[in-house]
Amino acid sequence: MYTIVTGAAGFIGANLVKALNERGVRKIIAVDNLTKADKFKNLVDCEIADYIDKNEFLERLMAGDFDGDVEAILHEGACSDTMETDGRYMMENNYRYSRGILDWCLDQEVQLLYASSAATYGGGSVFKEERQYEAPLNVYGYSKFLFDQIVRQRLAEVGSFNSQVVGFRYFNVYGPRESHKGRMASVAFHHYNQFRADGKVKLFEGCDGYANGEQRRDFVYVGDVAKVNLHFLDHPEQSGIFNLGTGRAQSFNDVALASVNGCRALAGKEALPLGDLLQQGLIEYVAFPEALKGQYQSFTQADLTKLRKAGYAAEFATVEEGVAQYVEWLNAHL
Repeated sequence: MYTIVTGAAGFIGANLVKALNERGVRKIIAVDNLTKADKFKNLVDCEIADYIDKNEFLERLMAGDFDGDVEAILHEGACSDTMETDGRYMMENNYRYSRGILDWCLDQEVQLLYASSAATYGGGSVFKEERQYEAPLNVYGYSKFLFDQIVRQRLAEVGSFNSQVVGFRYFNVYGPRESHKGRMASVAFHHYNQFRADGKVKLFEGCDGYANGEQRRDFVYVGDVAKVNLHFLDHPEQSGIFNLGTGRAQSFNDVALASVNGCRALAGKEALPLGDLLQQGLIEYVAFPEALKGQYQSFTQADLTKLRKAGYAAEFATVEEGVAQYVEWLNAHL
């Protein structure tokens, strides 16, 4: 039986392939779009059974080529660019494609774990997996929100699924194998590269009532994201939509502090407090972009009540812990 990972050459997808390999799983079909060919590098140290282009995959899936031969699909493939303005492309790629996979998995009774997003909550201040708190600010968030709604509708119609369907509302994920994302890569990734190139990192000035660099997000390390996915893969009796963050909101200043001090540690230099880094010009604030006004989440913090109730008890890395690991990985791989 095969495990299929869509978006397998992408950020979270590649980390899931690697995590599956580490537990001995090799019969993996990797599905992706390598129009941006550099993504292949994310899979160089991974073991897979086959690679299939994303468009060919859906055609073959609907044609019955994989009937009876798949144990689970980890559906991570999507356009994750929150600045994308082509709504037709976004809905076809993120929503319609996902519906096809959902229909097939329910028909074949195959486990489906898929990527949703905290973007479904928009600019709200409550992050619970309930309809009244969901109001996406962009078409990316809407594409994820709408698919979540379809999952809920299907579940309400039948009472319970014959096979597992789990959606993960990822918060701000960062960590290894994201360099191909360019401007959509994490703040930690950009901070590392800025500091190595210019000797300083840049943060947005304050907005929405927050002081400079004090906008807060739930930053979650990709290694923890992989662990949660594998936990649910091991518990096929659990279905639903779950937040996947740390349950902590930390500031962009925290990320910058961890990034700069991580880079300083590589050079054998001592860690410095935020005030000293600002005074020495190692952290700099820049004007908040006009294009992001009204489309920016200045605060996110996952409510983990539902995730914990489902049985996931492990702790999540703090920004300080996760970014320190990530800086070491970047130094070894870039």
